[in-house]
Amino acid sequence: MKKILAMLTAVLAVASVLVGLSLAHSSSEQPAQALSGSSFDAGNIISDANFYDGGSLSTAAIQSFLSAQGGTCRSNSCLSNGRFSMNARGGDAMCSAVAGGSGLSTAQIISQVASACGISPKVMLVTLQKEQGLVTATNPSAATLQKAMGYACPDTGNGCDPAYAGVGNQMYWSAWQWKRYGNPAGTSAYFTWFNPGTHQIQYNVPTSCGTKTVTVANKATAALYYYTPYTPNTAALNNLYGTGDSCSAYGNRNFWRMYSDWFGDPSGRSTPIGSLDGLTAGVEQLSVRGWAMDGTANTSTFVDVYVDDRGTRLSANDSRPDVERAYPGRGALHGFDDTFPAATGSHQVCVYAVSADGQRNATLGCRSVYIQSGTPFGSVDTMRAVPGGIQVSGWAIDAETANPLTIRATVDGAATSVTAGNARADVGRAYPASGPNHGFSTTLAAAPGNHTVCLTGVNVGPKGADGLISPCRTVGVPTRDVFGSVDTMRLSGSTLTVGGWALDGSDVGPVTMKVTVDGSTRSFAATGTRADVGRSYPGWGPAHGFTTSYELGYGAHSVCVTAVGTKGASTQLRCATVTRSNTTPIGSFDGATATTGGIAVNGWAIDPDTTASIAVTVAVDATPTSLTANTKRADVGRAHPGFGDSHGWSSTIAAARGTHTVCATAIDSTGGTNPSLGCRTVVVP
Repeated sequence: MKKILAMLTAVLAVASVLVGLSLAHSSSEQPAQALSGSSFDAGNIISDANFYDGGSLSTAAIQSFLSAQGGTCRSNSCLSNGRFSMNARGGDAMCSAVAGGSGLSTAQIISQVASACGISPKVMLVTLQKEQGLVTATNPSAATLQKAMGYACPDTGNGCDPAYAGVGNQMYWSAWQWKRYGNPAGTSAYFTWFNPGTHQIQYNVPTSCGTKTVTVANKATAALYYYTPYTPNTAALNNLYGTGDSCSAYGNRNFWRMYSDWFGDPSGRSTPIGSLDGLTAGVEQLSVRGWAMDGTANTSTFVDVYVDDRGTRLSANDSRPDVERAYPGRGALHGFDDTFPAATGSHQVCVYAVSADGQRNATLGCRSVYIQSGTPFGSVDTMRAVPGGIQVSGWAIDAETANPLTIRATVDGAATSVTAGNARADVGRAYPASGPNHGFSTTLAAAPGNHTVCLTGVNVGPKGADGLISPCRTVGVPTRDVFGSVDTMRLSGSTLTVGGWALDGSDVGPVTMKVTVDGSTRSFAATGTRADVGRSYPGWGPAHGFTTSYELGYGAHSVCVTAVGTKGASTQLRCATVTRSNTTPIGSFDGATATTGGIAVNGWAIDPDTTASIAVTVAVDATPTSLTANTKRADVGRAHPGFGDSHGWSSTIAAARGTHTVCATAIDSTGGTNPSLGCRTVVVP
C-alpha cells in the first residue's frame, strides 16, 4: 500500500484504493441491510474522539477480537496467534516511549502503540484489514506481513522502504504518522492541505476523474486523507461491498464500512448497542434472545436476524429490568426473545442491533448453526438375506422426541412395524439431546427371490413427515435348499482337483461335502474361505468353500459331488466322467549351433500329463546325451499357462571337427511314446 510520510513534499497516490476490496469477509463482517453508502460523510469519516481513543480496547479485548475474526488459522503467521517483534523507542512529540520486545502478540503490539501514540486500536485493526486483509487472513505470506499497514510503500513502484518493514514497525510508524498529520505541539505546521476546512479532493489518481468539494470536519478525517488522499465516488458508494467504476477509489470507503461493521458508526453519531444472549437451533426453527437499544433514543428499536443472506426484523420491546438497571432512565422495553421458522441445514446466523431511525447498526454476534429437520432420519447399517428372510439393522431418530421411534418396514409393500429402541451408544454421543435408545435389528420374513425392502421412520410431532431412513434396496433371498457350485474339476497329470462352494439356505452352519470317485466316497466340511461367496451371501459369511484332490490311474473315472445340509437335506452339485489318458509330450528343437569344442543346443518340452519338468535326449551322430527341460522360458509359460514356465532345455555337447547329425527326443513321463523334436545338421570347423 502507498502511504504519506512526513518527509514527502507532495501527496502520493494510494494504489491500494484503486481496486475494490476482494478479500473474503468473516461471518461477523456481514453488514445489516441498514448500512448504506448514502450514510457516508466524506467530511466526517471518523470523529476525533473515536480516532484518538488509545484506550478504546484492552489487550484482552484486542486478542478476543482477532481470535473471533481470524477463523481457522492455518499457520503461525496469522495475527490471532503469531508472534512478532517491535523495537523499543523513546518518546517524542507524537508518541511516548514504547518498551517493544520480541515474541509479542499482535494484541500486545497494538496495545503498546495505541497507549503510547493515542491512536485507537479499532483504527489499527480496521487498517490492517483494509490494507492487507490481515485480520481475517488464515495463512498470510511473509511479504504481506512486512507491509501490514501499507506504511512507507510509495506509489512510485519502487517497493516498500525496508526500514519500516515488519508488523511491529508498521504498527508503530503508521500510528506515529497519524499523530504527525495533526501537527502536534513541538512540530512544524507541515501538514495543511487536508486540515479542517473546505478542499477539492480527487476521486482517483487520474485528474480526469475529477474532484469533490469536501468540508473536512476534524483532524481525524484529515489524517485519513493524508494517509489515503482520495474520496469515493458515487459508483463506489452505490456498491458498498463491491466495485464501482474506473474512477472509483476505495480506501476511505472501506475504512468507514469496516469500522461501521465491526465497531459501529465511526463518525460518533448514535450507534445502537445490545447483547445477543442466546441463539438456539431447534427443529425447523431458530430462537434468538437478548436486548438492543439506540445509542441515545429511549424508544424501543429493532434487531435484524440474518440466516445466511435472508433477513428477519424483530422488535426489541420485551421487558428487561436488568437493562433498565444498567441504563437508568432508558426504560426496560429493550428485550427480544423470538422463535421463527428456519430451513433445515447448516447456516451462518448474524444478529444486528438497529438504531431507532433505521440508519445504523451494530453487530451483536454471528454463529454457525445446524437446523434439524422434523422428519425422522437415521441409518441402515445392515440389509441382507439370512436364513428365514432379510436381516435389517440400524438406527432412527425423530428430533421432536427422545422416545424410541417406530419404523415401518415393507417387503414388496407388505408392512411390519419395528421399534427403534435398542441402546446405541454411538448414536447417543452423536445426538445427545435424543439419547442412545434408537437402534433396531430384526429379521423380516421373505420367501426366496428378489424383494424390494424399504424402511420408513414414522413421524412424531407437528413438524416434518414420514421419511425413508435410507433409499429402498433390492435384496435377493436364496433358496432354502442346499445349493452351491463345483467351480473346479481339473485333471493335471494323475491328480484330480475338485473345488467349489456350498450353502444351506436354511442355516448358516457349514455344509458337508461328499465327493464320490468310482464308488468310493470322501466326506468333509465346506469351511474354506471364499470371499466372493461372502460378498454375494453376506448373511452366511465367506467360510463355505471346499477343495480336495485324488490320484487317478489311466482310464475313465466317475466323479460326483453332493452337498448335505445341516438338517440332512442334500443336493447333487455335479457328476462327470474324468478320463486320464497318456498324452504324448510336445516341444521344440529350437537350435543347434557349432561352438568351440562342440555343439550348443536348445529348445523346450512339456508332457501334458504333468506340470513337472521332463527329460530330453539329444543324440549327436546317434550318441545320446540326457538333459532335463527345467530352465525358465517365459514364452513357453505364456503359450502354455497351465504348466508354468520351467520347461526349457539347453546344453553344449562335445563334438569333433566335421559334419554331424543332431536329433532331439522328448521323453514321456509315464513311459509312453517319446516323440522326436527334430534333427539338425551341424558342421564343426
